Amino acid sequence: MGKSLKQIPLVLAAGGFLSLLVAPLGSVEPPPKQQPHGSAQPAPGAQPRVKVDVKQPNAILFKNVKVFDGKSDKVSGQTSVLVVGNKIDKIGVDISASEKATLIDASGRTLMPGMIDAHWHAMLVRPTPAEAISWDVGYANLVAGAEATDTLMRGFTTVRDVGGPAFGLKRAIDEGVVAGPRIYPSGAVITVTSGHGDFRQPFELPRTIGSARTRMEQIGGSLLADSPDEVRLRVREQLMLGASQIKLTGGGGVASPHSPLDVTTFTEPELRAAVEAAENWGTYVTVHAYTPASIKRAIAAGVRCIEHGHLMDEATARLIAERGVWLSIQPFPEDMANVFPPGSDQRAKFAEVLAGMEVAYRMARKYKLKTAWGTDVLFSQALARRQGELLAKLERWYTPAETLVMATRTNAELLALSGKRNPYPGKLGVVEEGALADLLLVDGNPIEDIKLIKDPAKNFVVIMKDGKIYKNLIH
Repeated sequence: MGKSLKQIPLVLAAGGFLSLLVAPLGSVEPPPKQQPHGSAQPAPGAQPRVKVDVKQPNAILFKNVKVFDGKSDKVSGQTSVLVVGNKIDKIGVDISASEKATLIDASGRTLMPGMIDAHWHAMLVRPTPAEAISWDVGYANLVAGAEATDTLMRGFTTVRDVGGPAFGLKRAIDEGVVAGPRIYPSGAVITVTSGHGDFRQPFELPRTIGSARTRMEQIGGSLLADSPDEVRLRVREQLMLGASQIKLTGGGGVASPHSPLDVTTFTEPELRAAVEAAENWGTYVTVHAYTPASIKRAIAAGVRCIEHGHLMDEATARLIAERGVWLSIQPFPEDMANVFPPGSDQRAKFAEVLAGMEVAYRMARKYKLKTAWGTDVLFSQALARRQGELLAKLERWYTPAETLVMATRTNAELLALSGKRNPYPGKLGVVEEGALADLLLVDGNPIEDIKLIKDPAKNFVVIMKDGKIYKNLIH
């Protein structure tokens, strides 16, 4: 004990030095408090009139604001929204605030929930595939921290990380070491020998139980499991580390070198072992699957969510609907192919996935599937900068209101499947009293013009996460 206490000043000093290192990556101090500008004019109809004497120094009042609540197909009339601590306390047309509150006069701008990306890989955005397994772990986390700050500054206040060693980054964000979104981590992707996520070279074969871990396993990117018992063990390890949900690769993938798209990888007993282990912890399994065969096998094993599904047929879409399974699908852009070398198997596989996307989205609409949105950006900082643009691509199949509901309330409902493994208990994805205060103030009405989300630097004038302001362009 005595030795540990002596080490405390050194640890604190190191933490302070790290804070100095990460501050330039984009964390923003809360703005100076502003004096009240007067009461908003009551909007006709919709909002209740409430009077609140705000005395808390951590209270923030948005006045003269229109609200997209994450649930509706329109914005409200002009109103006010009071944030106290990390929650939305009151919404109404006549909320008064004391001098201790920070006042933000929105001048008729639109307040909406922070956006959620349901398929993100926080540690794999900026490195190339080779760098992902060769970088020093400390450097990789610093790079991911910079990208996390950029993600938050694009208006994405929450991400569901579906594969990668993001536990340390999540902790750093939660403790305020670096600015970034809330992270719902899956931990390492669990895969089979030769499956999506197996990046070994041929000289590393054969693998035997108890043999040395591969580099991807060492850094927590992916884990190999070739029996129900191995799957159960790997799932429990990720839950022990803090996974909020578990990710398995049920079929072939684009990025991996040994993984044809048409193959079905895990057996049903192996998938069922993962589902049982996750359900014992009160959470769920999501499975990477493109093809009808891999999707059907995952559903038969009790999986709650399918990632991708771009190559599903109509019978598979009906099955997803009948079983109430979630579909987490991504509107990939054509130029995502540039992530892979010309003439490579990976680029050819991506072309096949892209060709199936139109049909998949049409079937998702036809059968009213519980559909989540995400980006699945890998190995491209330039593509990550277009995160909002990738969301706006949904207007090909959905209205602007449907698109924004999907990226807020609907995605939040998917996150809630993690039950008590939810690292951020509370309501996300909506603007309502009692919800967590993850908010964007938009210079315009995104329901009328979805293109506003493509340029967050210009159009998101205030970004708030957990009741803290990370950006404020209103002076």
